[in-house]
Amino acid sequence: MPDNADQTAAERYFSSISAALDGLGDFLANQDSPLYKHDLVAQTVSEYLQRLNASFECWRNRLGFAERFRISKAESGFPIFQNVLELENDKKDASTRLAAIPPANALRGEMADFILRNREFPRALQKSMAERIYLETVNKGEVFSPFLLPTTIRVSVNPKTGRPFYVVHWGAFDGASNLPLIYMAVIEDSSESMVEALVVEGAKLNNKVKIPLPVGGLLNPDLARRFDDFAAKNSAYSLSPVTIATALDQDFPELHPKQLRRIVLGPFYTAGITEHNQKVADVLERVRKPEDAWLLTWTLQEVFSTAERPGKRGLWSSEPAREEFHINTDDLEAARQGVSHYEQHALVPHEAYQALYASGDAAKIFTGFNTHILSNGQVISGI
Repeated sequence: MPDNADQTAAERYFSSISAALDGLGDFLANQDSPLYKHDLVAQTVSEYLQRLNASFECWRNRLGFAERFRISKAESGFPIFQNVLELENDKKDASTRLAAIPPANALRGEMADFILRNREFPRALQKSMAERIYLETVNKGEVFSPFLLPTTIRVSVNPKTGRPFYVVHWGAFDGASNLPLIYMAVIEDSSESMVEALVVEGAKLNNKVKIPLPVGGLLNPDLARRFDDFAAKNSAYSLSPVTIATALDQDFPELHPKQLRRIVLGPFYTAGITEHNQKVADVLERVRKPEDAWLLTWTLQEVFSTAERPGKRGLWSSEPAREEFHINTDDLEAARQGVSHYEQHALVPHEAYQALYASGDAAKIFTGFNTHILSNGQVISGI
């Protein structure tokens, strides 16, 4: 069991990250939020936030019986990848382990009886109760796994090309950077079978084909399994969005990625725990309420195709159509990230922002960021 100091720090960390994720949820639901206008993006990110919240609830409960819980103090501020793997493994055998632990009511009875007979606290029984609560949470919750399979959430037809296109999303918790990543792609499909099934005269979607969205995997059943494998192998943070989009374009002649978005959640900063920015840490230490001494950042990256190079067919060889992706070389940071466009965002509680502002460091810390201030459940943007 962690000692009192570690337990206090852990509780402060979990309270802070919970407040940050709830605040990001409020931001996504805010009509003034830039993501609110892109309802699919906001809706998708919200679904992954729910998974992250479920994971943190599980980890918080695990503190009651586990020896330790580690976060990436000097880099992301999120839990290290080992915690994500352990949670995934526990999810697989949660039901079996629960069956071996007495029911909660029985444990409470044993604890009360132990206290009356021995005049001391039943630590072993407390650990059993904590493990039961943890496993029950794991069993019911959809957590943020190391990799979350693609899901198709929208289907339509491009009137210019006459091809169906899909909006697909998937997620990954990057093991090297310890960062949660969310991917969204708009992909046209030139497969003859899918064009025939989904497109009718006038380049419109065939309404006779009932598609129960969301659909697990890529909508094209012939490519769905390969697409899952591709996403699993090409979702690392070290890969730039243009590298991923180009690989997708090359690996699937029938698929034409028109847009790829990546939302990188983090880094996360919290007073007295994370160490990846000393200036931010020093100022957050001055915030009166520990639950308000945090800062959450995230980055929205996007790469899009500006044109499609037509395929070539010859007697001896042929070339499939290829996308021409735009990289904004006028912006050195965009070129470094391998994107057409990017946005950096920061969410901070009002009291923490005041402390940063009073220190004179706010302008320097938030340079290049769209800053959002959380105050009483409301998010104020454009500061």
